[in-house]
Amino acid sequence: MGKLLGLWRKKAMMYDADSSFNKMKKREIIMKDYLVKGLAYNGQVRIIAARTVDTVGEAQHRHYTWPTASAALGRSMTFGVMLGSMLNNEDKLTIRINGGGDLGTILVDANANGKVRGYVTNPQTHFPLNSIGKLDVRRAVGTDGMVTISKNIGLQQPFVGQVPIISGELGEDFTYYLAQSEQIPSSVGVGVIVNPDNTIQAAGGFIIQALPGTAVEIIEEIEKRLDRIPTISAMVRDGLTPEEILTMVVGEGNVKILETQEVLFQCTCSKDRSTKVLVSLGSAELQDMIETDGQAETQCHFCNETYQFNKSELEAMLEQAV
Repeated sequence: MGKLLGLWRKKAMMYDADSSFNKMKKREIIMKDYLVKGLAYNGQVRIIAARTVDTVGEAQHRHYTWPTASAALGRSMTFGVMLGSMLNNEDKLTIRINGGGDLGTILVDANANGKVRGYVTNPQTHFPLNSIGKLDVRRAVGTDGMVTISKNIGLQQPFVGQVPIISGELGEDFTYYLAQSEQIPSSVGVGVIVNPDNTIQAAGGFIIQALPGTAVEIIEEIEKRLDRIPTISAMVRDGLTPEEILTMVVGEGNVKILETQEVLFQCTCSKDRSTKVLVSLGSAELQDMIETDGQAETQCHFCNETYQFNKSELEAMLEQAV
């Protein structure tokens, strides 16, 4: 199984984002973002696939990301929402990636209900295409750092898994995380295509996991199929549904869909939460805001939403502060 797992890790790089400058095909199918979860090969393999075009597009619009940053953030958000779909009820997770590259930190929050949000430290990061004509995510992310995933699953302390970045392309790094931290032989495909005007043309992903006891022959068959199929971003661009993507990966007649879930960008920030943050600064800080500016503004890192507070609102907070 160790050798096979190594093969799965190597194959993950194949499914990262296509360049915005590749030849594009007009998609004839218009659909909303969603993901599907299921099983294949009589329950021996867990399968998940997602379309995240509008979700990544919303992040791009809110953060004004440039193409390479969009690809990195989009891949991370897509993986986050798929991984989050394995959680239960009110559980949630946070993905933090920092490889020492110009992009800085990638931070993604996702929950069990298809909601995801994310941002990068330096959204206006972009480089020329790499040697194979792809967006150079590896250069933007860097390879000297860690992928850290924290899961809040109702325990006193969150479950935290951490692995070194081995690629910087992210698909292979997420595959490595699942293999090392969660001990599940997996293949992760994530991809984004960025239009010349910086908008998102295609985004999506899949996770294939061999459950305990999966026959070696089945793993080998899936590996052969992974060698032959188009990139995940190309499949989304060409209008394939998540169900059809899974059929491409595991074969006709092998897909049993158990659940379908809407996917969307959704932030948990609000003016009430911002009020609590300001109150927590203390009376001295609030008094200084009142006397110096007579107003205050907060901004959410995850969605760039801003909240304005006038003098009377600050004075009301002052009464609550310590």
